Amino acid sequence: MSARLDTAQPYAIGLFRIVVGLLFACHGAASLFGVLGGAAGTEGGTLDAGTWPGWYAAVIQLVCGSLVLLGLGTRAAALLASGSMAYAYFKVHQPGALWPMENGGEASAMFCWAFLLLVFTGSGALGLDRLFSRRPGAEREPATQTVTVTA
Repeated sequence: MSARLDTAQPYAIGLFRIVVGLLFACHGAASLFGVLGGAAGTEGGTLDAGTWPGWYAAVIQLVCGSLVLLGLGTRAAALLASGSMAYAYFKVHQPGALWPMENGGEASAMFCWAFLLLVFTGSGALGLDRLFSRRPGAEREPATQTVTVTA
């Protein structure tokens, strides 16, 4: 059974990347453009351009989320996104209480760790960076290439 799961691993990582990137980009779009309910606490409104740290976080969410969703520069975009969520957790949420359930920082903590995972796994299957990384005339890698992670 492990061998069968190992062959599906790149596709599972690719789907994980797509979902996490989409959700992150939606947060940024909501804050910047007032769609999907708008910025948190503004009742459908947007954040004022240039306000620290909310507006900058929203730009990072939209840009990095879109890049991760598409699988373009996944590792770099995921590293920036993970760092921004670590900052959000420790500067905004953690001073209110120790545990994420108490301070409202569950989303920041989950996004931080999800993006950190993508820094180490890469985009998996279905990412555009796989198309651009292939050079003309170079041998193609098999689509079922697996990365074995052992604990």
